[in-house]
Formats: sequence, structure tokens, C-alpha cells
Amino acid sequence: MESKKDSKEVASRRAKGEFVRGVSTLREFIHPDGKFPPEADRYHLIVAYNCPWCHRVVLARAILGLEAAVSMDVLFPIRSDTDDPKGAGLWRFVPSGEVGKVKLDLCTQNSIGEEKYVVDIYKRCGAKQTSVPILYDKKTKTIVNNESAEIVRMFGQWMGGLGRKGAPELYPEDKIKDINAANEWIYHEINNGAYRAGFAKAQEPYEKAYDTYFKALEKLDKILANQKFVCGDKMTEADVRLFPTIFRHDAVYYVRMKLNKAFIFHYPNLWRWLSDMYNSPGVASASPLHHMKAGYFGRTGNRVIPKGPPGYPECFKSPVPPKFSKY
Repeated sequence: MESKKDSKEVASRRAKGEFVRGVSTLREFIHPDGKFPPEADRYHLIVAYNCPWCHRVVLARAILGLEAAVSMDVLFPIRSDTDDPKGAGLWRFVPSGEVGKVKLDLCTQNSIGEEKYVVDIYKRCGAKQTSVPILYDKKTKTIVNNESAEIVRMFGQWMGGLGRKGAPELYPEDKIKDINAANEWIYHEINNGAYRAGFAKAQEPYEKAYDTYFKALEKLDKILANQKFVCGDKMTEADVRLFPTIFRHDAVYYVRMKLNKAFIFHYPNLWRWLSDMYNSPGVASASPLHHMKAGYFGRTGNRVIPKGPPGYPECFKSPVPPKFSKY
């Protein structure tokens, strides 16, 4: 529960123009000894591909080969506008994938109920929330969890046995300390750091987040000069959590989040890592860039979605950074 002191601190930071992320409140766990045990075809995800927090969950599902064990619905990436009868900023199901002049594939209908908006699924389950991802239990018809980091952890720790043989162990016991440490600074400086830059409402917090973000990219590039993945020679949860931000940087965040100091191809080791991740089983299909561009640009400014950049995301297939002499 947030204390009065915490509330005052958040209010003070926001008053200075700093972006402060809200907290997820539905925090039950899949666990062999709990009321939500690991079972095939029991759990269901509701996600939006453009959301990086959803993306990490979809990645974990794909990398572990849980597609047959955990069903999934995909939302339209552009949230509702002020002219929507339900109000603005709401996640919604648009099975046709078509709203106005935007038409996208991969969008689905709601397969766990009749609701057209995510907020109404929360209401049915007795919760006042609007965010995604959602991990839903089809057996008890309730929401298990809506915190992406915890869903990734649950999949890695308790659902992996229902997936693909030979899939990476995302949270191995001998790497727990390293993974936890990497998750901590990557979240603050890169994952949420991108949002702290892009959604800052004053110059000083923006510049602070900007500088921190690029120092973190430089740190990553040095780390990856000596090892294949963030915590060693094998993919772990830390890589899954890092990927959505790095994947979005060149095509989205460089412009949308005002993170325009450098592209990822300026960091050769980080680019090689990005290519290794992108070429891993399930990752490319779990990363539709067109949904991401639509979601980030379709609700801001003049709502025109960029056509480029050319060559993305296909260029991620090569471990050698591209040399863009012209577009």
C-alpha cells in the first residue's frame, strides 16, 4: 500500500515534470503449491504488441514455446480517443484491425468474454485497472496478475515444462544474483528510462533521463564485447526484459522518445546481441514492428504513422551493423 510519504514524493516528482509510472495491483502467482498451479490451456494472455511490457511477456511465451499451453488475445495498438463513448486512452478489441485509415493484421477478438474494452474485463473481475498485459485464469474466470515482470518470471520458473524442449532456462539458480542486478539497472536506466525521457514535461528531467539512457547503452555495449548475452553466454530473463526497448529504439524511440543521440547500429556489440535475440526461435514473430509504430505514433502529434525506416526489422537478421549511406 502506498504511504502518504510515497504519495507526496510522487506528487513532488510529477510537479517537477518527471514521468512517474503507476504500480500494478493484481499480483497472484502461478506456483505448484498455490491456488494457480501450472497447467496447460488454463491461462490466457491479453496483450498489445506495441506495449513494451506486453512485448516482454509475449517474448517469454514464444522463447519458451508456450504458445500451445498459454492462449493469447491481441488488442488494437491505438487506444481509444476522446470521441469514443467509453472515453479516451482505453485498450480495446478490434478484431478487424481497422479503425479509421489504420488497418492492421494480428488483432483478435476477446476469446474469454463479451467485453470490447479491457477496462470492462477488470470491472467483471472486481478491479479498477486499465493496463495490460493481463494474465487470466480461464478455470476460475479471474485475473491472476497484471505485472509483466512477474508474469515473465512465472513463465520461466513454473511453466517452462509445458513448452518447447531445449528452450533456454530464463532464471537459472546459478545466475539469479546477476539477473536480479541486471534487471534493476536496465529497468531504471533503459526500459523505464526511455519513458522518463519521452514523457518528461520539463527540460531538466528529460535531459537527465536522456543522458542516463545513453550511458546505459554504452555500458551494455562494453558488457557485450566480452559475452554473448547480458548475464553470460546463455539467454536469460535479463535479455528478455531488455529486448523490447532496444528493438524499438531506432524505429520508434529515436523520434518518439526524443532519444536522438545515436542509433543501435552505432553500438556494434549491442547490435550483435540484438541480432542474436531476433534470430532466436519465436522472437521475430513475437515482434511485429508495424504494431509498435502504429501504437506510438497513432495517438500523438498529427497521428501520422511513419512509413520507414527502410530495412527494419529485416536488418536485425544480420549480426553486422548496417551502413546506411542513404535512405
